[in-house]
Amino acid sequence: MTDRTIRVVLVDDQSLIRSGIATLLAGDDDNTGRSIEVVGEASDGAAALPLIRRIRPDVVLMDIRMPGTDGIEATRQIRADPVCRASVVLMLTTFDTDEDVLDALRAGADGYLLKAAVPFRLRAAVRAAADGEPVLSPAVARQVMAHAASTARPEPDPRLERLTVREREVLTALAQGEDNSTVARAMRLSPETVRTYVSRLLAKLGATSRAQLVAIAHRSGLSRR
Repeated sequence: MTDRTIRVVLVDDQSLIRSGIATLLAGDDDNTGRSIEVVGEASDGAAALPLIRRIRPDVVLMDIRMPGTDGIEATRQIRADPVCRASVVLMLTTFDTDEDVLDALRAGADGYLLKAAVPFRLRAAVRAAADGEPVLSPAVARQVMAHAASTARPEPDPRLERLTVREREVLTALAQGEDNSTVARAMRLSPETVRTYVSRLLAKLGATSRAQLVAIAHRSGLSRR
C-alpha cells in the first residue's frame, strides 16, 4: 500500500485515550508520504462492528478490556464477518498477560501492541500492519515464544501435513517474528514470493492473519527447531 491515506478506526472505552491516540497517529514520519487518518471511533466492541462494516477501514486499533463486548469478542466477530474481515485488527492495550495475548491471537488479531509504545513506533506499526507485515511489540513476541517454550508437549496441527517443505520453512521463519524482507533475504527469495507463500499458508491452515500463523507454528513446536 503506497501513496494513499491509511484509514483507522479506534475502539476504546475511554474517550480521552481515543483522543490521545488520534493525535499521536496524526504525526507524519513516513518517507512515502502516506498519512494516517482516524475515520471512526467506538467505545466498545458492540458499537465497533457496525461502524467497521460501514467504513471498512484499513486498520482497527482495538482495546481488550471494555464494558459489554470486549476486544477479544469483537475481533472474533470481525473475523467471522465477510464484510469486515479484510480490515487489519491490532490490539492496543495496557494488558500483556499471557492469557490476553494468546486469546487475542486465537481470535484473529493481526498484531498486539502495548499503549506504552512510543509515538513513532505506533505509527510505524499501523503502516506495517496496513502493508501486511506482522506486528508484535518485542515484549509480547517474547511472551508468545516463552509460552511455546514452556509447553511440555507441542501439539502439531494436522493441517501441517498439507504443507510443502518450503512452506514449512517459511512458517518456521514467521514463528520467529521475521518480516517478509528478512525472510526473503534469509531464504534467497523475493519479498513478492514470500507474500505468495504467506497467502498459501493462510489458505492451507485456515488462518485469517499472520498472527494466527505464528500461533499455529508455536503450538506445533516449529519455533523450537
